[in-house]
Formats: sequence, C-alpha cells, structure tokens
Amino acid sequence: MSHLLKLRSFIKPYLLQIVLSILNLGLLTVLSLYVPRIIRGVIDQGVLQADTALLGRSALLLLGLGLASAAGSGLQRYLAEWIGGHIGYDLRNRLYDHIQHLSFSYHDHSQTGQLISRCIEDVRAVQNFIGGSLVHLAQMTFLLIGALTLMLLANWKLTLIAILPLIPLTFITLNFGKRITELFFRVDTLLGDLSARLQENVLGVQVVRAFAREPYEINRFDETNRAYYRSRLKVIGEWSKVMPTTDLLITLGTILILFFGGQMVLNQQMTIGEIVAFNAYLVMLAAPAQELTWLVNAAGEAGAGARRVLEVLETPPEIASPPGALILPALRGQVEFRHVSLKYQDEKRDSLVDVNLRVEPNQLVALIGPTGSGKTSLVNLIPRFYEASEGAVLVDGHDVRTLDLISLRRQIGIVLQTSLLFSDTIAANIAYGRPDASQEEIIAAAKAAQAHDFILSFEKGYETIVGERGVTLSGGQRQRIAIARALLMDPRILILDDSTSSVDTQTEALIQQALDRLMEGRTTFVIAHRLSTVRRADLIVVMERGRIVQTGTHEQLLARGGLYREIHDLQLVQNVFAPEEAEPLGAYVPQPLRSSEGFG
Repeated sequence: MSHLLKLRSFIKPYLLQIVLSILNLGLLTVLSLYVPRIIRGVIDQGVLQADTALLGRSALLLLGLGLASAAGSGLQRYLAEWIGGHIGYDLRNRLYDHIQHLSFSYHDHSQTGQLISRCIEDVRAVQNFIGGSLVHLAQMTFLLIGALTLMLLANWKLTLIAILPLIPLTFITLNFGKRITELFFRVDTLLGDLSARLQENVLGVQVVRAFAREPYEINRFDETNRAYYRSRLKVIGEWSKVMPTTDLLITLGTILILFFGGQMVLNQQMTIGEIVAFNAYLVMLAAPAQELTWLVNAAGEAGAGARRVLEVLETPPEIASPPGALILPALRGQVEFRHVSLKYQDEKRDSLVDVNLRVEPNQLVALIGPTGSGKTSLVNLIPRFYEASEGAVLVDGHDVRTLDLISLRRQIGIVLQTSLLFSDTIAANIAYGRPDASQEEIIAAAKAAQAHDFILSFEKGYETIVGERGVTLSGGQRQRIAIARALLMDPRILILDDSTSSVDTQTEALIQQALDRLMEGRTTFVIAHRLSTVRRADLIVVMERGRIVQTGTHEQLLARGGLYREIHDLQLVQNVFAPEEAEPLGAYVPQPLRSSEGFG
C-alpha cells in the first residue's frame, strides 16, 4: 500500500471529480440505509396492523428509492471509470516519457518485455484499483459506519453479539493482504519475463529458423509460462483459503442474530420488523467485511504494479540537460576529446582509456581498429549517449555536459550499424528527425542517399508503409533510407558507424559518391571498414584496446608501419584473392600476422 500512496500526485488533478464521487456515494449509502427502515414499518404497521395505505405508500417510496439508486449507481460507475481511466492515461504517459529520457546504459541492462509489461499490465492493475476497488472501499466505509451506527441505536447488546465473528475476519484479511502483495509482485515479474521471452523470439525469428531451434525456444517459453502459471496458482491457493473462512464467519453472524434476536422478539424486547431490519443492517455490515477480501486482493495486485512502475519512475536519468543548460548555437564542427576514459556498467575494464583527439571543422575522420577497440564508444560520447568516466568531450569548445541535449543532438546526424525503421511510410521515416520537411526536401535527401530510384519502384512510392523495423525492405534499402534520414537534418557533425556495411559493393559506390558531396562543409566521423574510405580521410585514427595508437593520413601511417600497415596489407591480400568478397577492413587478422582479434 505504501507504493500506491507514492502515486497520490496522479490523483490531485481530479480532486473535483473525486469529491463529486464521494458525495454521490454518500447519497447512495443514505438511500441504502433507509430501505430497512421502510421494511420495518411495512411489517410492523402495514402487515401486522393491516394498514393497506401504508403498504401502497411504502411500495411507491421503495420504487422511487430504487430508481434513484439506479441513477446514482450509473453515475458512480461512470465517475469511477473516468477517474481511473484518466489516472491510467497520465501514468502511462509519465512512464513512457521517463523511459524516453533514461540513458542508454539503463536500456542496455533492461529487458524490453519487462518495460512493456510495466507500461501496460502494471498500470492496468493500478488503474483498476483506483477506478474500481478504491471506490468500493469508500462505499464500504460509508456502509460500515452507517449500518453499525443504526444497529447500535436499535440494540447495542445484539450488535456486539453480531459483530463478534467479524473481529477474526478482520485479522485474517489483513494477514492475507501482506502475503498477497508479494505473491502478485512475483506474478507481475514473471509476466514481464514471459513478455520479454515472446518479444525476443519474435525479433529473432529468422535466427531461430535458420538454426532449427524451434523446439528449444518452445521449451524455453514453456518453462517461463509454467513458472507464471504456478505463481498464479499460489495466489489462487491463498484466495481459496480465505474466502470459505470469510463466508463461514459471516454466516455465523447471521446465526447469532437469529438465535439471540429471536429470543428478544419472543420476550417482546424487539418487534419482528425490527429484527428483520436489524438483519438487513447486518447484511450491509457483512458485505463490506466480505468485500474486504476482494479489496485486499486488488490492492495487493495494484501495490505490486505500483512498486514495479515506481522502480522505473524513481530511476533518475543518468544523462540529462543540466540546470541552466546552454542552448547550442549553430556549430562550426570542432570536436575535442581531452583525457577521456569510459567504463560501461558491469564491465571489468575501461572501453576507452585516456583518449586525446582534436578534430577541426569540416574534417573527415576515419576510425579503424580491432573489434572492441572503442571506435563506436568514442563517437557515442559526442551526442552524449554515454557519460565519460573521466575527462571531457567538447564541441566548439563547449563541454557537452553543459549543453542542452536537444540542441546538441539536433546538430548531429547519425547512421548506426543497425538501421532501425519505424512501421510508417518511407517519407515519414526519412523525415523522422525533421517532421516539418517538405516533400521536395525528402526526395532530395533520398536522391543523395541513392534511395530515390528503388523507392519509386514501389506502387505507392514514398507513401509505402514499411514493416516493423523495416523488415519488408532489404538491408541495403534500409541503410540508404537511414542515410537519407540523417542527411535531411543537414547536421554540422555527421557520424557514420559502419553505415555501408549492409550494402553490396556497387550500392556502396553509389552511396559513397553522394556522401563525398554531402560530407563537404561538415565534420564527419566514419567508422571505416574499407580502404576506399580510409584513403580519402583527412585524419585516420587507429584504435586498439580503448586507446588511440596511431593518427595521421593514409600516406603517413603507411610510412610509419605498425597496426595500420598490417591492416592495410591484409586487405590488399584479400582483395587480390577474393576481390568480390573482400573482408571489411580489419575483419579478421590471421594468427601469424597478429593476434586472433578481429577488426571491424
């Protein structure tokens, strides 16, 4: 319950509707409590004294009360769902917004399925509790106070006898609430695991089919599903223990009223109408006690959901714009790394170690080196995807940690190794970074990326809907659209992380021609894998084990020898023996030449 209380800020905007709902509940409670009083009069005066006029008036009054209760109940249901729906809407938006601002390192260690489960299932549990169970709690409280007050006024001795079974019921219910919250937290966690397993398998369906691992994946899913099923059974088991006990104790209360109340009627201490009304009040009193178990169950599920939601909401973004952040003006494109080191979470060694590098505006910089040498890590620090552990990264002399993130990233164009497209039109994917771009600008970017011709080959052209993650397009087509998306932003700094790795040699040549023109007038970082790009670079940076081991031009580095010369000579050999299937620059170095580390 403490986790639910932490979400009270989401209730404040709807206090007016909540007050209206409480007033409506109060009116419904008064109507319900008035009915037994009418029944008492019907029995004691209308039936026993043959007052037919009273019977008629009572019938009409009960009909009016019934209609008023029906209208009030309808209004109550609408208000409850309206409040719960709006709170759920706000909570989902807040959660999604917070996830958008969490750092890359958080997403590196989070399962997508778990985040999906928290945004949908856990928010749903909280919403249902606030929109349904919490209203029942208020109604139960009103009925409990009203019925108990009327019972005490009618006969305090019989009231004390009647409520005796409700005392152990209260303790049983409270103990049930403590156990059920932890059980539901386990259920929700396993549901997230199930969602993660399904999402991972759907995304990796090609790999699963290629390696004929369907039986293995089916078995893995079955194990997770079985664990989820068993956790649900534990909840049902706890529930099945409490419910019969609840029913038994409430029945015992009715028996006590009939036994002792019957004797009071025989001794003329109470009338028949009074004992019937008293029993009606007991039923009203018993209903909240009985529904308390359902409420505790719902509260347990909502508490577990709130706990999982708060785990995300209370995770502070590691990377954010500082207070009073500088809105970056138009960049010249100078980038500098000063004694930069980077260590990822859970990594034993630094990915970057004391890197010093200065890149002047409009320079083309090629980064090469073995796999895991830190090339991608280095360029990821420029848009501040990760925070340097030591040192500083500067653009135009400004430490990126002092800048407004949006103003920084809007001036950096990025084409990643994996080109992710959204399930939308081709035009919308190209204009993702500039949704206000005109059709002419979109087409111009597509032409520059050598994508225009294949886009027109589709029946709907730029309005063609690509599948999820762009799966309906080839790897080369996705990559060219991703390049067009980056170029449309006209960035001052351009980062190409193996951006032509998914295209054939002919397509790469076409893209390279366009990039040669478009890289003019901007600072460009290219994680290179072929000699054609490296030769044209103004500066080549050779990296190994997170350090810069060589810098210079192509000719300078060849003359010096070392790692760059070894990579260069290896690819020359590969081009001679397999020119059409040449390995990317530094894809793999045989043992006699260097270690068995790969390059890429």
